[in-house]
Amino acid sequence: MDRIIVKNKSIFDMFDSACTMFNKYYTYEEIRGINRNRIELIPESAFREALANALIHRTWDDTHNIRIFTYNDKIEIISPGGLVHSISKEEYLNGQVSKPRNPILANIFFRLKYVEMFGTGILMIKQLYQNMKFKPDFKIYENSISIVLPLVDLKLNVSVDEEQIINYLSNCIHSSSSDIAKSCGYTKDKTLRLLKLLQSKGYVKVSGNGKETKYSI
Repeated sequence: MDRIIVKNKSIFDMFDSACTMFNKYYTYEEIRGINRNRIELIPESAFREALANALIHRTWDDTHNIRIFTYNDKIEIISPGGLVHSISKEEYLNGQVSKPRNPILANIFFRLKYVEMFGTGILMIKQLYQNMKFKPDFKIYENSISIVLPLVDLKLNVSVDEEQIINYLSNCIHSSSSDIAKSCGYTKDKTLRLLKLLQSKGYVKVSGNGKETKYSI
């Protein structure tokens, strides 16, 4: 794979360059009948959260660069700087405490919608891999943090229509049946039937009741 060095650029140029690289190697389009589906070998939302986490929490007085290593079966993001003082490894991994090293930068990322919300990055990454065979790996050292995102298991026991719903839910924390139906181009009845099948197979989780019902993976 290509070696790309991004220096003397804004943080957002760095972020966009990394996302361009990710899409080049870890996404592709697959045509089935009249449908064109975007396939993600690694959940893009997980990569964006891991990348934003590296930028927001790194120590900027450290001259080392954020490094992204691409492999055939995974991608690894290493950022300089360990955990913020007073936060334990368990609190970091469980999302119990949100204390960004660079709060102003974290606020900008949130306002520009580069991240979903404060303090949910690690939990969101875990959730996106919840029903996958291989899980992300978080390594915490004194002076650096590494996040490894493995390829997802694409051989799912689902139909083409069910897979389209899974692909949609892979890019969000949760969604309503109406939003899923609109995105996938299905009727409401068909969407509910497919969601029920996916729930029975263990691919989809349901929370809330009535109009507040949400679906996630």
